[in-house]
Amino acid sequence: MFVRVFASFLILLPLRAFGAEPAWQEHPEWKTEFEENGVGGTALIYDEQAGTYHVFDRQRAQTAFIPASTFKVFNALVALETGAVADEYEVMRWDGVKREFPGWNRDHSLASGMKFSVVWFYQEVARRAGAQRMQAWLDKAGYGNRNIGGGIDAFWLDGGQLRISAVQQIDFLRRLARGELPFSARAQEAVRRITIVDSAPDHIEHGKTGLSHPRGGNYFGWYVGWLERDGRRWFFALNIDMPKGIDDAPKRQQLAHALLARMSALPAPAKKMTTL
Repeated sequence: MFVRVFASFLILLPLRAFGAEPAWQEHPEWKTEFEENGVGGTALIYDEQAGTYHVFDRQRAQTAFIPASTFKVFNALVALETGAVADEYEVMRWDGVKREFPGWNRDHSLASGMKFSVVWFYQEVARRAGAQRMQAWLDKAGYGNRNIGGGIDAFWLDGGQLRISAVQQIDFLRRLARGELPFSARAQEAVRRITIVDSAPDHIEHGKTGLSHPRGGNYFGWYVGWLERDGRRWFFALNIDMPKGIDDAPKRQQLAHALLARMSALPAPAKKMTTL
């Protein structure tokens, strides 16, 4: 009798309780959002409560691309874990080399470097961590294809060999949000703090953009992160082709917010932000 009752109980439990793969729901209607913005791409949103992936262009969501500045999230974890920086507030002096974005041309910390997507800062912390330790952490955490070909300060940028898919981005972010990455609790908590891009009375948004412009190629952009609202979390990873170059950069967040609003995760599109 007990066996029959227990078996019936197991049938009623959600499959995700046993570590099953999330369900997938495709949204061809999301195409209108991309068309209205004049871009192509993919959007993947994971509803944690429902255990479901919501996706436009599933094939592209499972295709690996260069992470560009979205890698700063992982890079920050390694920097903290290896002691490349003492904490997210330690200031690194600007080298005096003027770069194309004015916000880069000053001293920065791990936190401000994340906010303004300062490439030179995160290149330096990667050099401090070193190739051997960086490779070890990539392998331990299972980030993307784990390939640091292209140099310790460039493997995630144009010309580098690191690749990651939207599905893998969300897997990584889910583990970060839950504190289940192989990094210390201290490092994960610090990185969760410095990836907050919007904190409102009814929600908190963590996010990181990425921008790639390979030599002779077209611009390509990421926006990844997660939204917390009413005790729920939605994880997102969006990448787009950017035919108008840098002018298309704000569309990454705009698209993500519009799609989150369609799912009632956001009450309305959040304020616009533009970073690299």
